[in-house]
Amino acid sequence: MHPLSAHQEASLRKVCVVVTARPSYARIKSVLEAVRDRADLQLQLVVGASALLERYGPAIDVIRADGFEPDAVAYMVVEGENLVTTAKSTGLGVVELASIFDRLQPDVVVSVADRYETIATAIAASYMNIPLAHVQGGEITGSIDEKVRHAVTKLADIHLVATEVASQRVVRMGEVPASVFLTGCPSIDLADRVARETEPFDPFDRYAGVGEEFSVDQDYVVIMQHPVTTEYADATQQIDETLAALTQMDLPVFFFWPNVDAGSDRISKRIRQFREEHDLPHVYFFKNLPPEDFLRLLSRARCVIGNSSVGIRECSYLGVPVVNIGTRQHGRERGPNVIDVPASSDEIVAAVQRHLATESAPGVHLYGDGQAGRRIAEVLATCALTIEKRLTY
Repeated sequence: MHPLSAHQEASLRKVCVVVTARPSYARIKSVLEAVRDRADLQLQLVVGASALLERYGPAIDVIRADGFEPDAVAYMVVEGENLVTTAKSTGLGVVELASIFDRLQPDVVVSVADRYETIATAIAASYMNIPLAHVQGGEITGSIDEKVRHAVTKLADIHLVATEVASQRVVRMGEVPASVFLTGCPSIDLADRVARETEPFDPFDRYAGVGEEFSVDQDYVVIMQHPVTTEYADATQQIDETLAALTQMDLPVFFFWPNVDAGSDRISKRIRQFREEHDLPHVYFFKNLPPEDFLRLLSRARCVIGNSSVGIRECSYLGVPVVNIGTRQHGRERGPNVIDVPASSDEIVAAVQRHLATESAPGVHLYGDGQAGRRIAEVLATCALTIEKRLTY
């Protein structure tokens, strides 16, 4: 391929995607690929927040290994992982991202889902009169995430939604119907790739964690539990119930560290204490895995336990049984693979046993069919991007 001339490069529509956490990268990777591969778009990548931090398994290393070199990085996490530092990190994110957008001069900014970094991205772009595209708007969830998601919807100019119900909800919120595009969720694109594979996957061959290795040819479960920010004071009690359930299960476990949210330090501390106080020959701890390898691990799991949205989204497509704990995913559309339970060790164990006693539910296309990245890139390439009160179409 011949290099573009300066004039050709200047005429490309510049799409600036902001990735700020390990789940954000999984949610948007197929979009990055599709934008990069189009001749009429120029990808600008900003990586920031916990995606840069070693203690969460730096996603930026995975991003670079996948061939994406960031155009800018944004250090915006205030140490502490509590309610005050989350609010301060949001403000710092607005400051840092505004400077980056001023330098990059994008034609459109893409923000993902419902985290505090997402609303920082949306605020910075909106006040700078840069059109904002929002991925995964219109969904209902628990915690403060739902407030953030809907606030970003009202700031956004292009709405790239995952389900028909989400599409209808965005329109009912007053958004112009022509600005709402039912694309599916980009994370399902990765799940679709993994679902087509047949070769075995052993994470011990590729990645280092903590714990004693075991054979992945046997049944195992995956645990991933994040704090619920609106239940910040209960974070320790909630993870204690999950850890108590773990001691009652006679299955090997892959345990993943929580996201950077208010309360994550409390959860991380309890996991470390539990690991030191118990003999756990069948438990292995990972900080992070690259998106596809994480899904390969999930797709072969007998059950996934916790409150991550991956249990609702990707696992519904893969047909992996899920025990969803607590309110973090409250109200989100879910498939038949999910059993909802409160943060109670007895109910967690009972739900796991129900899954083990029955055949796994077939996968459903609730959140997409594996083509979201291509559709989103097409929307970003063809939408008119003139800001008045709203985009013109």
